[in-house]
Amino acid sequence: MNTTDVRFSATRRLILQGAGVLTLIGLGIVPFDVTKALAAANDKYPEEAFKAKSEADAIKALYGKTPEPSDKVKMDAPEIAENGAVVPISVSTTLADVTSISFLVSENPVALVASYKIPAGTLPSVSNRIKMARTSNVVVVVEAGGKLYSANKEVKVTVGGCGG
Repeated sequence: MNTTDVRFSATRRLILQGAGVLTLIGLGIVPFDVTKALAAANDKYPEEAFKAKSEADAIKALYGKTPEPSDKVKMDAPEIAENGAVVPISVSTTLADVTSISFLVSENPVALVASYKIPAGTLPSVSNRIKMARTSNVVVVVEAGGKLYSANKEVKVTVGGCGG
């Protein structure tokens, strides 16, 4: 097989994929909203927030204000994590107009673990597997209606997965 055949094969594959996507768009199976796609692509990456060493600095860089604790933010996290490399955390909320959800770990070298933009009309629920360096508070910040709300929980990371 020479290089001409390889290029033709790749081109044919792209044409077929493009035709398939256009067909799905035409049938209304895949929504075609270029405006939202371009807006999401132009969002600025919060570089300073992901460089912040402390949880307060990360929240300030990301949102510019401090959150208030809320019982409407429900975080599900284990009390003991036997493997700090994969700690399952999930959050959901009954708050209206949620625009973002962020995960922070106080004792990690970089406090901000993940931050999600929540599109309008989306169920405000996020699950993630985060990495924790050691036993620490996990903080979830939810931005809703222009205000910040939070929930936190201490997660104990055991050494070597001994459970104690």
